[in-house]
Amino acid sequence: MLRQLPLLPTLIVLAAAATMVTLGIWQIGRSQEKSLLIERYAEATASEDTVPFPSEGDGEEVWFRRSVTNCETVMAIQPVAGTAASGAKGWAMRAQCARGDGTQALVDLGFSRGLALPEWEGGEVTGVIAPGPRLIADPALEGLEPLAKPDPKDLPNNHIAYAGQWFFFALTALVIYGFAVRSRVSKGS
Repeated sequence: MLRQLPLLPTLIVLAAAATMVTLGIWQIGRSQEKSLLIERYAEATASEDTVPFPSEGDGEEVWFRRSVTNCETVMAIQPVAGTAASGAKGWAMRAQCARGDGTQALVDLGFSRGLALPEWEGGEVTGVIAPGPRLIADPALEGLEPLAKPDPKDLPNNHIAYAGQWFFFALTALVIYGFAVRSRVSKGS
């Protein structure tokens, strides 16, 4: 039977399956890394120390920490889906700000049930850095209700599911190839 196996297709399928298994193992490692990251973020939520608001990149290293930024010019305010600290669903009023150092910042001013935009003209904002990065104002501004604070538990850690998918893909490739070889061998007999 081994003599009837086509060499190149067999090597390609085995290499692909090995790659998929390797990716599955890598995803398991990523899951452990993500769990540690979420734990670190959970510890950061307890800290009252403030950190500078990120001026570039996604600011991942300071997510869930307290910060202060100065919105010198409000470029735009728009409603985006949001959740109040009370759990109510509605609108977060998000301001796009120009800062004095030439960078921009997103600031979620507070929660509203309606779409009426607040008349905020900028200024210093204290709050918690959420993914984006954006600053969730704490306390809320312009008479808006407080928004729910960002929670590290809301970050997805779906790497185990991805690992399972890679293992399933590898198994599927091997089974389909096995059926193809068996069909070829039975036709050749």
